[in-house]
Amino acid sequence: MNNEITPQTTPPKLLDQVRDKIRVRHYSIRTETQYVQWIKRFILFHGKHHPRELGAVEVEAFLTNLAVEGNVSASTQNQALSALLFLYREVLGVKLPWLDNVVRAKKPQRLPSVLNRVEVALVLERMDGVYGLMARLLYGTGMRLMECCRLRVKDIDFGQSEILIRDGKGGKDRVTMLPDTLVQTLQGYLVKRRLLYQDDLGKGMAEVFLPDALARKYPSAASEWAWQYVFPSGSYSLDPRSGRERRHHIDEKLLQRAVKKAVALSGITKLATPHPCRARRPLHRATVSQAVGMPTETPAQPFRHSFATHLLESGYDIRTVQELLGHSDVSTTMIYTHVLNKGGRGVVSPLDR
Repeated sequence: MNNEITPQTTPPKLLDQVRDKIRVRHYSIRTETQYVQWIKRFILFHGKHHPRELGAVEVEAFLTNLAVEGNVSASTQNQALSALLFLYREVLGVKLPWLDNVVRAKKPQRLPSVLNRVEVALVLERMDGVYGLMARLLYGTGMRLMECCRLRVKDIDFGQSEILIRDGKGGKDRVTMLPDTLVQTLQGYLVKRRLLYQDDLGKGMAEVFLPDALARKYPSAASEWAWQYVFPSGSYSLDPRSGRERRHHIDEKLLQRAVKKAVALSGITKLATPHPCRARRPLHRATVSQAVGMPTETPAQPFRHSFATHLLESGYDIRTVQELLGHSDVSTTMIYTHVLNKGGRGVVSPLDR
């Protein structure tokens, strides 16, 4: 008689299954964090009942509570719905037709906050150092905030005067210009940046995060100069997925604060600021939206808006501007025609002629 006890493998917990499914699809760590948090809140909201026991009524009650009691934005409410859709479709493998029919909150159409050329100059004059360089890149290239923070050394082509933006919104790559006025400044900065890299290399701490499976395919690439972040963090940190300690890119909040300070000093009142955080609400509205790439008005965002508007003012074709911004649909780019300094939709009145 065999008395050997066969160990039983316990199935992974629901939230661990969610994390596994997200990582298989190469979603960002921010999307993972927020989806897990929304699913956890959904379960707690309904007394820790398993999602299989819940239906359309419970989902709608949760979303309604977010809007009425939590006073969240339409983008935040839609993100919560997206997290629940992912849970039921991808994790639980349950096809629920009613979930497709849940009405998404309508996002209000708002015009972007745009600075004119004089106002941009006033802000940039009050910024120097690394943050000044990053702010000038945001305005001079039209990059999104996180695209600038995640920029790698290899993606700057001084010979072609262009910057390759990899894995932008929607996982798309695109090319934008490298402003001539920043070439010498950026080259000088990279000389100093390489000294920090050499120090890290001597300590055995030069490894950086590599996307997807590149770390397995090219084990030594993570410590190469080409893959280093242009704008690194001032200290090492632990990777939440791998647990490895290494130098990450700069925290975007530091740049936002620097821009906000410069705006205050310049006396400009146009720029919107992040939504205030309420102590009783665990999720900050602006933080949630940024986590999944949703548009929020941060102190650095109007540089991108101004970039687009000023290009259109200069007569560049809207399709060209669309490509530089990385918009999938030209209708997204069309919003900037509403804020041109030429009246409605950039049209000059025949009376003025």
